[in-house]
Amino acid sequence: MTRPVALVTGTSRRRGIAAAVARRLARDGYDLVLHSWAPFDAEMPWHADEGGAKAVAAECRELGAVVTELAGDFADPAEPQRVLDAVHAGHGGLDALAAVHARSSPYPLAEATAAELDLCFAVNVRSIVLLAKAYAARDGDRPGRLVTFTSGQYHEGMPDEIPYAVSKGAVHQMTATLARSLAPRRITVNCVDPGPCDTGWASEETYAAVAARMPDGTWTAPADVAAAVSWLFGPDGSRVTGQVVAVDGGWSTT
Repeated sequence: MTRPVALVTGTSRRRGIAAAVARRLARDGYDLVLHSWAPFDAEMPWHADEGGAKAVAAECRELGAVVTELAGDFADPAEPQRVLDAVHAGHGGLDALAAVHARSSPYPLAEATAAELDLCFAVNVRSIVLLAKAYAARDGDRPGRLVTFTSGQYHEGMPDEIPYAVSKGAVHQMTATLARSLAPRRITVNCVDPGPCDTGWASEETYAAVAARMPDGTWTAPADVAAAVSWLFGPDGSRVTGQVVAVDGGWSTT
C-alpha cells in the first residue's frame, strides 16, 4: 500500500509544534517532506536549536517514515514553488500540507518598520498563499488537506508584537477564502490557533503566569496541537473546511 505524503514546514526546533506534527504524522503512516530555516531562530531570544532539523528528521525515520529534508527562507517568493517541485520530484505527489512556519516579531507599534512588516507578511502570509497555489496546481483530482496556524490576536490585542499579530490576523482571515478556492480540488483548508504552547519560548515568570490563567492550570503541549492536525488530516476530518480551531486548553475562554 502506498503511504501518503505530507509536507511540514517550520521543523527547525525539536520542541516546536512543527516537530510534534512531523512525529505524529510519521506515526500515522505518512512519508514526510520537512522544511526548516534555522537562521531565523538564531535571531530570536530562544536561539537556534543546533542540529534540530536533522534530529527531527531522524526521529521520523525511526518511526518508519521516508523523509526528505529541505531548508530555505520563505521570505524568498520563489521558495514555495521550489518546495512543491521538490516534493513532487522526491515523492511523486502530496496528500497534506501543514504550514507551521512563522516569523515572530517582538516589536510594538512605535518600533515597527516597513521592512519588518514586509518580512512578516512575506513569511507568514504570502508564502502560505503561494504554497496553496503550487499545491493546487498539481496532482489533478488527488484530494488533500491544508492546515495553517494563527495566533491569539483575535481573542485579545497583542500590542508588543505588531508585525507578527497583524500578519497572523491575515492568516486567520484567509481561511474561508482559501477553503472556497481549493474546494473544487477537494483540498480542505483549516487554521489552528494553539494559544500559548510549551515550545520553550517562555521565561519562568511568563510560564507561571500563563499556567495560572489556564482553566486547568497547565500549558498546551506541542503534541496536543499535533493530535488536532492528525484528526484534520485523517478520514474523520474530511468534511471540516474553512474553520479556525482553537486548540488552546481553554485559554481563549478566560
